[in-house]
Amino acid sequence: MTAIDHESADVLSLTMQSPDGHDLQKALPGQYVVLRLQRPAGGPALFRSYSLSGPLSTERYRISVKIEPNGAAGTYLKEQVRVGDALDVSSPRGTFILQTGERPVVLLSAGIGATPVLAMLYALATSRSTQQVLWLHAARDREHHPFAAEVRRLILALLHGRSYVCYSRPGSGHRVGEDFDAEGPVSRSVFDEVGVPREADVYLCGPTRFMADMKDALATLGVPPERIHLEIFNGSESLTPGVVGGVTRASHLPKDDSNTGPLVSFARSGIAAHWKAASYQSILELAEAYDVPVRWSCRTGVCHNCESGLVSGAVVYGPEPLERPADGNLLVCCSQPIRDVVIDL
Repeated sequence: MTAIDHESADVLSLTMQSPDGHDLQKALPGQYVVLRLQRPAGGPALFRSYSLSGPLSTERYRISVKIEPNGAAGTYLKEQVRVGDALDVSSPRGTFILQTGERPVVLLSAGIGATPVLAMLYALATSRSTQQVLWLHAARDREHHPFAAEVRRLILALLHGRSYVCYSRPGSGHRVGEDFDAEGPVSRSVFDEVGVPREADVYLCGPTRFMADMKDALATLGVPPERIHLEIFNGSESLTPGVVGGVTRASHLPKDDSNTGPLVSFARSGIAAHWKAASYQSILELAEAYDVPVRWSCRTGVCHNCESGLVSGAVVYGPEPLERPADGNLLVCCSQPIRDVVIDL
């Protein structure tokens, strides 16, 4: 740990470097790292995912953490961690990343959801992008508005950059046009006022309700669903899709399975399909294609909800899981077969 900075009333930024001076893996703008926090009082370690909020670098990572009143991890980082301490940090991971292209970009966030899109803004500013870039952010007030000066500086570095900030409860001394642009929530009317381009790529991160409202508003604006990119820190709406609850579909045999690639057999479901590296990034995606029930949550090798028995065969991992599964098991969410496998699903 090389620096701890107070960004707002409830947000801390922590800057970290490799203790041995080796280069860190360079992240893609929007990715996150996982911290493993060993609590001094004992008990199981805490695992928390935090987006990288600073410029892309092989020298240092910066994360920014909201300190919740009853949040175990945030409280630990605020009260226990000091400059010079060592932390267990994973390599960067996640698929919520800035896409290449020339389309307009809308970075839409609320609260601490600003962190991954801030890394995207850094990438656009550093590359002197000529794309239209709109930073659209919702905060409570000036005291709870992290990165305000940082964002203004980065926007000025862009040829076609602009920002619009909404405060839900501005204070009497908060100035329209300087601290913020409008009072109230981000809404469809705000989209119309600032002129959100329908052809834009929109990167959206924030509280669950905010994200649902923004998806609806973007849909009414006419932004195609494939242009709306979401960051959901908890990984999924359900830990057990296809296992319990909801409407499920029966597992089914492949219709157009070609006899190439390793054969993946799901023993309990009676389904077998050949692996196509061009079509799937993980065995989980293959299972989903044939409605094989799999328990999952993070999809990146962190939570181990998808850990299942590996009856036979061998796999490789990408991304590398934070911790390997028990002997004889595999993590379905981030593994790929290197020869025929049989899985206890």
